[in-house]
Amino acid sequence: MAASAAIYGCSGLTLTDDEKRFFSEASPWGFILFARNCQSPGQIRALIAALRESVGREAPILIDQEGGRVARLRPPQWRAYPPGRNYGAFYAAHPDKGLEAVKRGARLIASELLDLGINVDCLPVLDVPVPGAHDVIGDRAYGITPAPVATLGRAAALGLLEGGVLPVIKHIPGHGRAGVDSHLSLPVVETPLDQLRVSDFAPFKALNDLPLAMTAHVVYTALDPAQPATTSAIVIKEIIRGEIGFGGLLMSDDVSMQALAGDIALRTRASLKAGCDVALHCNGKMDEMRAVAGEAGTLNGESARRADAALAALTTPDPIDAAAEYQRLQSLMGDFFDRTSLGIS
Repeated sequence: MAASAAIYGCSGLTLTDDEKRFFSEASPWGFILFARNCQSPGQIRALIAALRESVGREAPILIDQEGGRVARLRPPQWRAYPPGRNYGAFYAAHPDKGLEAVKRGARLIASELLDLGINVDCLPVLDVPVPGAHDVIGDRAYGITPAPVATLGRAAALGLLEGGVLPVIKHIPGHGRAGVDSHLSLPVVETPLDQLRVSDFAPFKALNDLPLAMTAHVVYTALDPAQPATTSAIVIKEIIRGEIGFGGLLMSDDVSMQALAGDIALRTRASLKAGCDVALHCNGKMDEMRAVAGEAGTLNGESARRADAALAALTTPDPIDAAAEYQRLQSLMGDFFDRTSLGIS
């Protein structure tokens, strides 16, 4: 059965019978895991096997494993990694070592993910935060200017790819100016277009060759005052595909977030009509997933080509000694690693 233009979460540590039936019928392109789905390595491997069995193929499995406060896999079962800001500060003090650290950290994350069967990480964050913005991005960003964000974002993406995991650049075309948390309400950015071009868009343009991207639930009044990027044909066609030149698979941010208006069916329909290739739905609520499935349709045409191209970028990595590499990362970064804030004794 052909994949549908959707990515779903699931409700818990194992699949319910309803979820197995639904996923088998809906045949989503992929799945995404959250902390509620992650208890132990064996449990995660079994869950992933059940998810893939439900659709009868090696569907991509996504997760948000950035480091810092956005990490679905946490100690003591998994290693902790610094947030983007720590890497950025280290890079500012020691550019060569900073690049090495970011790439090494991402390569280590990839090794942990791939060991579980996870092959897509929603990293790097390419947003450029500004003073006064909501801290929903905050220390997740590599810097407050576009050049280091792009440079370190590229290093993180390369580390993931070398580890057999696909990176997802987010949140295109830029979430750094949002004054509110898009999980809860709709951010409206009134910055002029010329300023957005030189700052917010720049890291995404520099990494426009990467295979996957996630949209921002943000209104940019200079582009489309009526719709956030996720549901704006203007933003997707003219800016994301046009000016930024991103040619990979474009997924929405989570359509269950409250930044989007209307019911789940409307949000899904609007995001796909605007030009997203795939709708992402994360909370695992069955009634909402059924609504998404009613709108998603089959992944075909250019969207299917982009999906195939993304998966073709997966490689089989060379083995690494993860424990030794992790020690090297901590030694390399020194105080910038910040063991205390990461809960490492």
